[in-house]
Amino acid sequence: MARIALNNLTYSYPQAPTPILEHVNLTLPSQQFTLLTGPSGTGKSTLLQLMAGGLSLADASGSITFDGQSLNDLPANHRARHVAMMFQNPNQQFAMDTVEHELIFALENLQVPRSQMMARLRHALAFVGIEHLQPRLLNRLSGGEKQKVALAVIVAMDSDVILLDEPFASVDPEARAGLLERLVELRDQHGKTIILADHDLAGYDQLVDQVVRLTNHQLVPVAQSEWPQLFAAFTDQPQRAWTAPEPVTKPFFQLDQVTLAAGDRELLAPTTRQLLAHHNTLITGPNGSGKSTLFEALVRLHSYGGEIRYNGTPIAKLKRKRYARHVALLFQDAETQFLNITVAEELAQSQHYAYGDYFTPERIQAALTQLNLAGRDDQIIYTLSEGQKKKLQILLMLIMQSPVLLMDEPLKGLDLRSVNALVALLTETQAATKQTLIIISHQLTGLLPLIDYQLHFENHQLDWVVRP
Repeated sequence: MARIALNNLTYSYPQAPTPILEHVNLTLPSQQFTLLTGPSGTGKSTLLQLMAGGLSLADASGSITFDGQSLNDLPANHRARHVAMMFQNPNQQFAMDTVEHELIFALENLQVPRSQMMARLRHALAFVGIEHLQPRLLNRLSGGEKQKVALAVIVAMDSDVILLDEPFASVDPEARAGLLERLVELRDQHGKTIILADHDLAGYDQLVDQVVRLTNHQLVPVAQSEWPQLFAAFTDQPQRAWTAPEPVTKPFFQLDQVTLAAGDRELLAPTTRQLLAHHNTLITGPNGSGKSTLFEALVRLHSYGGEIRYNGTPIAKLKRKRYARHVALLFQDAETQFLNITVAEELAQSQHYAYGDYFTPERIQAALTQLNLAGRDDQIIYTLSEGQKKKLQILLMLIMQSPVLLMDEPLKGLDLRSVNALVALLTETQAATKQTLIIISHQLTGLLPLIDYQLHFENHQLDWVVRP
């Protein structure tokens, strides 16, 4: 049994003008699957971290109880036996070098007998479907593979309560559906209590027991009669036609017999493709297929075979600094893009190095308002929510106005309203600056109106998606 009760819970971050959670009361029944939703920055991650002990309950008022016992009274090493949490950014919770060592480290902290460790480790990897990742280095995995490893760690810990913060933000759709089935199995066959925060609501309507919306500092259960309207935007996905672009004499990028590898693993067989200027190309494909590695090759951060030309010139012959001004990469993890402390400092730096003058101070303020980031100039970047970091990261890269922007999972951690606002901003900016976008994304809701062509990366092949 694992019944969690939030009793008049209030929590404020230091120096914040208002609480992020205020007088929250809610009971989360045992052995149920609860979906937690709400706009970016409303406190979903904060709530999960309070329940997991990542934030101190001593700094909050009210209480959280686990089967009637205050979580404050449980020693940290005992709490992990009852409550385990998967962070929105797995990099923030990994401590070891390889997948195997990470799982062993978690089991050692729970004082699992060594004679039982490997069996639990292998079961967890098989349960998530990633046995092949056991010997791999964590820093060589894709974002989606890291999320799967983090879930395997949770499975191995075998805690009563499983807290998941945006667990599928970088996972491909097919794997996402399979992992959702695994979570249902944990609830139905192993009696786990699952509380999951997500912005992409696809696939949940037939699986979860309850939906709770976090808004205006409060948790509000969503009546089942409202579920069809809530899930409609994610279940009624319009199909659209795709065509392959016609070959041109001078494309922005020309790939001639390009190959990619990661160590001794082949990612891309010899491939010849063109990527066109002033058109937006979407790249999809399973986790670990090589999409991010392709982006790294395009910006000369990863070796490749064959030849890549930009505007007719092999990129290997272009001066790095000049080329970096033309082709910019939006990293999958927003924090890796930041160099300063406050929002204002980052904005000033992007303005200083901007390639063009489209983003005037007035346009920047309008964009901040459009993305619901206005009034945060003096805020420390690392206190923003993951969704707010992602929106700021994208705005900073747009301000730079590079002719080509490679965007790796730009919708990661964004609610649908933020996605729509972001796509509107990209559309407006591109119309004025003629920027070319190449986008990797697993989440397609709200993005497709921006896209002209789609490439699919799978089984060492990079092929145009053609659908009448």
